[in-house]
Amino acid sequence: MLIKPNRLRAGDKVATVSPSWGGAGEPAIRWRYEQGIERLKTVFGLKVVPMPNSLKGAEYLYNNPKARAEDLMTAFQDAEIKGVFANIGGSDSIRLLPFIDFNVIKSNPKIFMGYSDVTIAHLFCHKAGISSFYGPAILTDFAENVEMDAYTVEMVRRTLFSNKDIGEIQPATEWTSEYLEWAEENKHTRRKMQKNNGYEVLQGSGVVQGRLIGGCIEVLEFAKGTELWPDRAYWENSILFFETSEEKPEPDYIAYWLRNYAAQGILDMASGIVFGKPQDEKYYEEYKQAILMVMREYGLTELPILYNLNFGHYRSVNKRLPITGGFLFVITNSRCLTTNSLVS
Repeated sequence: MLIKPNRLRAGDKVATVSPSWGGAGEPAIRWRYEQGIERLKTVFGLKVVPMPNSLKGAEYLYNNPKARAEDLMTAFQDAEIKGVFANIGGSDSIRLLPFIDFNVIKSNPKIFMGYSDVTIAHLFCHKAGISSFYGPAILTDFAENVEMDAYTVEMVRRTLFSNKDIGEIQPATEWTSEYLEWAEENKHTRRKMQKNNGYEVLQGSGVVQGRLIGGCIEVLEFAKGTELWPDRAYWENSILFFETSEEKPEPDYIAYWLRNYAAQGILDMASGIVFGKPQDEKYYEEYKQAILMVMREYGLTELPILYNLNFGHYRSVNKRLPITGGFLFVITNSRCLTTNSLVS
């Protein structure tokens, strides 16, 4: 059983880290970082401390994975820091693995949140035995143009600042993948939203329960075969969650990767699967067909699968916070999710 971290309170000190790409320290988008941390301060009442190497820029952090790992270790070791927020994802945080002290994380459980390539850092937490939160990053949702969405604020409060049950999670009403350059002159421009069609039940029925585990499906490939990959027993009765990145992998890759999970016996052990909305809704139907094909191939046509959930790389007005290590109830006949308390 993973340890739940303590909830956040207004006035708590939190750290920002760059475990992957170092863009938060680039002069051209430093304003974006400042806007994101200002939201942590004014909206949530938090005190924000950047870790020593986190703003040294993309080139320095690419060349110094040890420095990125040291920032994570520093943030977890500091008893005054109650939460750790990733600035952004990237593509190479697997390079931090040799420099991670899992005992440091285990001995200092606290909230950790990020998405995309930060999937690897979530696996650091998982190996250390603590729950973590697959959700917004500083440069994205917290620094969203004009203001944070009110529902995002509500969900962050319900998830990170309360130890009450989160309850039913309704689908987002709108979404966007519109690209708008992170230029300061665009900071007052809202991105165009589209109507969201809600969750889809691809197969299965009834109610299932399990521990959430997953992340960006491409990044999870980096971890297979390493010490980060969870032991076989952990996959028992799990709820897998997957989302795809802005690289929009072709549908064949979805099938290849799912076949690997099937070959490992993971799909047989899982209680259900949830999939995030594809970026730009490209391959929306094709991904569904790839998923269902693999389920037929392995005789798993009764495994409950929900599709088009609101997490990951695309943006929604009602941003959700799937987590690693908590409990999720998938109710396939009424197309909703409910979760218990995720923090202590």
